[in-house]
Amino acid sequence: MKSGDLFLEAEWRFLAMLNYEVDSALLQKFVPSGTELDRWNGKVLISLVGFRFLKTKIFGISFPFHRNFDEVNLRFYLQRHTENEVRRGVAFIKEIVPRWMIATIARRVYNENYVALPMSHKIDSNSAGLAAEYAWQTHTGWNRISLATTGDAFLPENNSEAKFITEHYWGYASLRNGGCIEYRVVHPPWKVWKVRDAKLEGDVTELYGRDLAAALRGAPVSAFLAEGSKVEVHRGRRL
Repeated sequence: MKSGDLFLEAEWRFLAMLNYEVDSALLQKFVPSGTELDRWNGKVLISLVGFRFLKTKIFGISFPFHRNFDEVNLRFYLQRHTENEVRRGVAFIKEIVPRWMIATIARRVYNENYVALPMSHKIDSNSAGLAAEYAWQTHTGWNRISLATTGDAFLPENNSEAKFITEHYWGYASLRNGGCIEYRVVHPPWKVWKVRDAKLEGDVTELYGRDLAAALRGAPVSAFLAEGSKVEVHRGRRL
């Protein structure tokens, strides 16, 4: 990456990740041009992710009341073949934040599908481990994802599902003219905790549509909590 192309600096912390297997046909309309679905052991996965967005700077500037906030997103996994490498990335179906300015900037810069809704979070620590909850309110009421950890945090093994999900370092978004924007996300590998009692509560049809909401009503095929780290998001480029 060229120097000076840094768009956003922040910390992403306490990432609650609930993962679901879906039919690839559900995602085809969301796949950006020039990319293809990335599979883990042949499975097409989507992840509902809630996390804390902390110490945020845009182009090196911190904006009052917009440094620390929650985000919940629904994402899936892609790859793009270049001449020299296979770039593994994510695309977002919907991203929820609590402030309209954050949503507006993200829509204008990356054409991401952000919405601003009332949100809350709880991060609790006790002798049993960590518990995390992220909630958001739509016209139909409050929705929430929650989980509790078990054991100690660890670095995922190579070829594991947790490594697949946490180590996609590119982002892709479709453009209105049919093109695609690609941007790099930089962070070190994350430790994760195994979890128990991972669940989604509420009716998410309003946000994700009937078919995806039906897929999310089932139990996740896996879930974990990632500790997170400092993160850099670089400026996007049109493909």
